[in-house]
Amino acid sequence: MGTRRWIRSLKWLIVLSLFVPLLTGCWDRLEIEDRAIVLGVSIDEAGPEAEKKEDEISHLHEKFPAPNKGMIRVAVQIALPGKIPLGPGESGAAGKSSAETVWVIEVVGHTIDDAVMNLQQQISSRLFFGHLRVIVVSEKIARRGLQNLNDYFRRNPEVRRTAWMVVSKGKAEPFLRAAPKLERVPTLYLLSTLDDAVKQGKLPNDFLGIYWSNESKKGQDAFLPYIELMKEQNVELKGIAYFKNSKMVDSTEPFEIAAYMGIKGLNPAGYRGFISLDEDPSKTVTIFATHRMSRFEVKIVNDLPHFTVHIFTETNLEEKLSESVLTNSSKVLNKIEEENKKSLVKTCTGLFKKTQKSGSDIFGFGEYVRALQPRFWNDQVKTKEKWQAMYPHIEVEFVVNTEVRRVGMKAR
Repeated sequence: MGTRRWIRSLKWLIVLSLFVPLLTGCWDRLEIEDRAIVLGVSIDEAGPEAEKKEDEISHLHEKFPAPNKGMIRVAVQIALPGKIPLGPGESGAAGKSSAETVWVIEVVGHTIDDAVMNLQQQISSRLFFGHLRVIVVSEKIARRGLQNLNDYFRRNPEVRRTAWMVVSKGKAEPFLRAAPKLERVPTLYLLSTLDDAVKQGKLPNDFLGIYWSNESKKGQDAFLPYIELMKEQNVELKGIAYFKNSKMVDSTEPFEIAAYMGIKGLNPAGYRGFISLDEDPSKTVTIFATHRMSRFEVKIVNDLPHFTVHIFTETNLEEKLSESVLTNSSKVLNKIEEENKKSLVKTCTGLFKKTQKSGSDIFGFGEYVRALQPRFWNDQVKTKEKWQAMYPHIEVEFVVNTEVRRVGMKAR
């Protein structure tokens, strides 16, 4: 009897011990009102006078000296409690302005962490990056290198990999103070601009996590969206900024994004193009790509990779400039397809040569060599540095096939 009672008591003790951790769920809670929720961050170069204005918060001369490098200016956009719209009924131009929904503060620092510590010294609430949506980096900082930025944000467990990092043409800080009429929160407007560009096929999906993944690959370099703030506080997608060893080396034109997505076979397709059917300017039509596919083949020729990229696109006829263009004629449709093939080959080849000149393999050709020619990679390449040196010398041939699926309707 004593043994049974002891076993029964032990069972109850085990059951109770399982419930004990559930009782401690709120021991380290932090109320949302006690957090300074950061929605956006901008990074710019700081002028030579910045060091004179900086307080000794994270360093002390001759005792904890700061690094001898150019200083940066960091601005953060903090959400004001109770001011952010909670639904579509509260948003729009009739609501409050962006200045009444967010608070933008800027500080200087030697590094990102240094700047954040300087900022925390000025704010009573703890900075919280769990809702960080967009990081805007000026082109000058991007060309100087993003090693420090990547290291800081990758180490911060609060930063989501689904946030966006973008490169701005000009200063980055004005993006946090913009007042777009379609949205009361500038960061959310910029976020929706990028997300909708992906949905409309005007930009490849390039979240922060994808950018870091491409940056870490041995056979590929990374890229980021390249944007500009326009006169009406709207944001224009200027192209993609591509990198080599975390430093921006060049950028594409907006239409060259279509070439990149065509080479990679990314969907949906969302770009339009002009096709000239004759020397007569009036015999021009506009086509709209709707779907893409691509396939890579690689072989080794004279100790160098030789690629053949097969690209297929489906297009719709969107517009014609003259009634003399008979879109119900198979001859005309074949002419449109042939001219589209020539234009796509020229555009894809031009973009590829452009990245070769900069030594930035944003297409991931090196990853295809690793996957399809592993022996060659292990014997001749091995490292990212050697692939970057080899990339300007590889050969790529683009084979394009396109079909016009729809020509539209017109009442007779």
